[in-house]
Amino acid sequence: MEVSVSNTKPTALITGASSGLGAIFARQLAAQGYGLVLVARREERLESLATEIRERHATPVEVFPADLSQEADLARLEQHIAELENLELLVNNAGFGTVGRFAKLAAEKHRAMVNVHLAATVRFTRAALPGMLARRKGGIINVASLAAFFPLPGGVTYCATKSAMVAFSQTLAMELGGSGVHVQALCPGFTYTEFHDTPEYASGRRAEIPEFMFGPAEPVVSESLKALGKGQVICIPGGLNKLISIFGRNHIFLPIVRVVIKRIYRMR
Repeated sequence: MEVSVSNTKPTALITGASSGLGAIFARQLAAQGYGLVLVARREERLESLATEIRERHATPVEVFPADLSQEADLARLEQHIAELENLELLVNNAGFGTVGRFAKLAAEKHRAMVNVHLAATVRFTRAALPGMLARRKGGIINVASLAAFFPLPGGVTYCATKSAMVAFSQTLAMELGGSGVHVQALCPGFTYTEFHDTPEYASGRRAEIPEFMFGPAEPVVSESLKALGKGQVICIPGGLNKLISIFGRNHIFLPIVRVVIKRIYRMR
């Protein structure tokens, strides 16, 4: 069911909103008074979340089912974003991971990942910016990953696209300085979501990842929204993740990390 968002309330559009960080962004932003546009492939999950949010916060919620790996849906959502009259926040959160050597994974997997992570981020940001700049108010959160700072075997395209999202966000933020529009690259580490509960990670051994590496999802979103309000361009939630990112940027311990990754995901 499609419910148009109000022209008077600030609107937030969230991709990958059916679960995980996307759903948490939706709940926290609704609590802050935003009308929502929720985007994901799973329409039933979106409808359930929309009903919950409407009942709890009495705010308008539009459900927009779309598969962002497909050109037709990319173009359809791109046009819709350009037509939203009061879009104040865009959260490019949709994403997925793969495990396997680059040359062995199907080419379609790489193409889909580039579309979902990178093409969608660039195209939706471009569609949203004219209105935000005209109103001199807005925010764009691009959900990247701590993996953006690590060249890890078994996740070549994932690391590359997430790294590109960080560079895109940093450069765009510099270009938009003083415009009233803020850009953030959110780089969470291991987080308790459904991300690893997919067939892509069926060969992995989740128990091999130390429990202390994982953190709850709600603080990731809270810290992101708080950092955006302060104009912080790169947001790495959690002290441990901040420390790990320093190691990654300086290529410290990379050989150890690669051995661990190969062991967890049985890379050959």
